[in-house]
Amino acid sequence: MKNRLRRFVQLWIDLFGRHLLLDHASAVSFQVLKSVIPLTLLGLAVLGVSGEQRVWRKTIAPAIKTHVQLPAFHAIDYAVEKIFTTDSTGLIVFASVLSLWYISGAVRAVMGAMNQIYETDDRRSLPVRYAISFGLAGCIAVGVIGALLVAVILGHVRGPLEAVAQVGRWIAAIVLLGLALGLLVRFAPAERRSKKWASAGSALVIVSWIGATLIFELLVSHVLNFKTATGSLAVFLVLIGYVYTSSIILMVGIELDELLRADTAGRRGALHVLFGYGE
Repeated sequence: MKNRLRRFVQLWIDLFGRHLLLDHASAVSFQVLKSVIPLTLLGLAVLGVSGEQRVWRKTIAPAIKTHVQLPAFHAIDYAVEKIFTTDSTGLIVFASVLSLWYISGAVRAVMGAMNQIYETDDRRSLPVRYAISFGLAGCIAVGVIGALLVAVILGHVRGPLEAVAQVGRWIAAIVLLGLALGLLVRFAPAERRSKKWASAGSALVIVSWIGATLIFELLVSHVLNFKTATGSLAVFLVLIGYVYTSSIILMVGIELDELLRADTAGRRGALHVLFGYGE
């Protein structure tokens, strides 16, 4: 048992070093963090145009109010209400373009990571890579943002439907994330892989992402105090930590897929290293 555990630890230390997984996770998380502000503005503008201001007033705003200082909440609420009461056409166009650009940058960072994990050269032309990254960025934005919105909105449902909403929000999040991940794994790398083992890494990513989300939700709701001076700064640390953790989970999931695929192809993959098959 000790030998297997030692092999497991050494395997992942070697993989993190050989394929620079933490470096790639940093690059992906940096691009995602840049997209947070335009995505937030886009979401608020869409709520205003669609007449769904109640989502902010009844669900999101009360949740924020209990965790920040009152002057800070009034400033945030004033800015949001200003978006609701003014023409948001220009804001929607600008935020959409900026969000798509930043998310496509994250997709290109994932492309580079997957090609290094697969140990293949990307011979696709620059226009082709950018076209793929923009197309995937739009699909991923819909999937990830939809999953987050469903999880947040249904999480605040109370009354007779609370139990159904709690279960339904995670089912919907899993479906949306699974679709986004499937598209990313299928079209991002230069060399497409068989779909046989794609579900293993995708399942790890989705389950780990949900676990990380629940942990960070617990920290935000019951542990951290954002009403203090240092707590206000902790908001950014929590956001950075969450995005970076999610990026590492994605890298590990992609690496796991490749290990399992290598094992089924008759090479020395994860099962050989961990359990000594073929020795």
